[in-house]
Amino acid sequence: MTSVSIIDNSANFSGNSRSLLKKRTLLFRYLAEINLIFGIWYLQWRITHSINFDALWISIPLLVAEIYSYFGGVMFVIGLWRPLVRQIKSLDQMTPSIPRSDWPTVDVFITCYNEPPEIVEETAKAALAMDYPPIKLRVYVLDDGNSADMRAMTERLCIEDLQSSQLQQEAERIDVEHCCLLERLKQLENLTPNTQAAEEWLQASEGNEFGSEFVKSLRQFILWLPPQHQSMTERLITERKALEEAIRKKELELVELARFRYIARPKPAGVPHHAKAGNLNYAIFSGETSGEFILTLDADHIPKPQFIKRVLPHFYTYNLFTGKYDQNQIAFVQTRQDFYNIPPGDPFGHRANLFYGPLQQGKDGMNAAFYTGTNALLRREALISVGLQYFADEFAKDEKRLNEFQLIGGVSSNSITEDMNTAMRLHGAGWKSIYHNELLAEGLAPDDLSSTLKQRLRWAQGTIQVLLRENPLTKPGLSFWQKLHYFKTMYSYFSGFATLVFISCPIIYFFTDIIPVKTYGPDFAIHFFPAFIINRLTFLAATWGIPAGEVWRSEQYAIALFPLLIQAVWSVFTGQKLNFQVTPKQRQSGIYIRLVWPQVVVFILTILGILWSLYRFAIGHLNYPEVHLLNGAWAIYNLLLLSAIIRASVWQPPKEA
Repeated sequence: MTSVSIIDNSANFSGNSRSLLKKRTLLFRYLAEINLIFGIWYLQWRITHSINFDALWISIPLLVAEIYSYFGGVMFVIGLWRPLVRQIKSLDQMTPSIPRSDWPTVDVFITCYNEPPEIVEETAKAALAMDYPPIKLRVYVLDDGNSADMRAMTERLCIEDLQSSQLQQEAERIDVEHCCLLERLKQLENLTPNTQAAEEWLQASEGNEFGSEFVKSLRQFILWLPPQHQSMTERLITERKALEEAIRKKELELVELARFRYIARPKPAGVPHHAKAGNLNYAIFSGETSGEFILTLDADHIPKPQFIKRVLPHFYTYNLFTGKYDQNQIAFVQTRQDFYNIPPGDPFGHRANLFYGPLQQGKDGMNAAFYTGTNALLRREALISVGLQYFADEFAKDEKRLNEFQLIGGVSSNSITEDMNTAMRLHGAGWKSIYHNELLAEGLAPDDLSSTLKQRLRWAQGTIQVLLRENPLTKPGLSFWQKLHYFKTMYSYFSGFATLVFISCPIIYFFTDIIPVKTYGPDFAIHFFPAFIINRLTFLAATWGIPAGEVWRSEQYAIALFPLLIQAVWSVFTGQKLNFQVTPKQRQSGIYIRLVWPQVVVFILTILGILWSLYRFAIGHLNYPEVHLLNGAWAIYNLLLLSAIIRASVWQPPKEA
């Protein structure tokens, strides 16, 4: 598997953490400033000198699409203005060190619905094997499908875990300590019959003039030892209660050694269940879990052993005045996402090193790193406090929401993209976030086009849902930069309309000779090409270090998914009911050319337009050959962009030999 290099995890720096600007940030800033200047210069020329008033029906949409793209570029540039590279020492390497007994408890939530148990089992085994004290780690399978096979797998794996050498050692330690406490209690009980007689003897001895002072001092000394009591009998009762409580706690520790558990929430009829958000919230707020921190994992994302140790230090800040570590205002730390099943060439465009790299680092630099639903560690206190506040607000509007009280763990149920909305709510409440650019878990990516499109459609619909229901531009508590980052993401999902205009213009010209720009002469060239070239250089600087093939594939899908983006906008704005659909974790075999018929139609029309233009040139009936040449280059670029998704629709995994 090829991937870009990740954070330098070496500990060769002073302190426990440090933050640096990403390399080549200054170069990017210089290019970005020039890019924005040339872009506004080009738009000014387009508005004042190039509109074809004889074909406003196409010239105005093209101008609007270009203006839309320019403002998207402005937000893109601002979003990458301060990308942070964070370095941090592992939990067991911090200076001064935190005793293992003071390490926080962590709950691992593996969310699943209808995934095969063997996929979840692989994730669970990796979670149980993480390098963290076993008595401070709990792993929960949150089975929203309430599958009998999933429950059976959990029970079997729980027994196997209890029989592991690690937990057997813990059980032996607890048993030894339990036996010592029982022995002390037995010794204490043996003292009980003589306690009253000893108390009477001491009281009687106080009346003896020869030994009264000594006995009185001895009695006072015994009763003076903490905790203070009025009599030795009372002291004995207190000691007995303390021992019995300690014994009860040790017995509870033995029970709690069963650290792999299963939760299937009840789903009463008539009460909203809120899909993945409801699944997480039930586990958080129902009382069955209690960890100070929560690691969320999708069913197929396998964590690496060092995950918790690498991420937890972000939640602690050393206080020089008190000489202790204080918990800070970090609500969550998001780590990278990657996949271990991506075939050569990444036909479905799953590699996301642009997002889990420059984009997230840029968000991190402005305290706007996104939570993406998996491979993230969250503070329970932050989730519950925000969840209670939003539930109170919603209950004030509709008292029927009381039925959902057990679902208020803090994960937003206001959208089918619960992760981004949750992050926005946490930021709005004053909590902070961090992006940790290290690959600490790998998952399964959809390996067929049908599953890929379902996933992308859910992301688009959910993001637009959030825009309509909790517009970040008007949301209190968010800083200006946080508002910009959230709005930029939502803004990008409207690009399908601009793309439709861009890919239609060459086709229209080939068959009608109608041009949206009044002139394609030297005036056009002097305004367009410098802006285009500097734009590409700026993008190159932003994506430096990411393989060129991956950058190209992401650009292809950004354009080729235009029908899906238009569908997402239409479905949300027309009020269609949107359901959370779990992305299939197993390949759905088949040819999916029918799913990309709009792209195929555009592809065919573009080829026919080029052939028609060539035919007219061959017979000498072609007017303005240079304009046809320019549109031909534009059309070929569009074909290259659309070709990726058409190939993906017919892609099949290589047959095993």
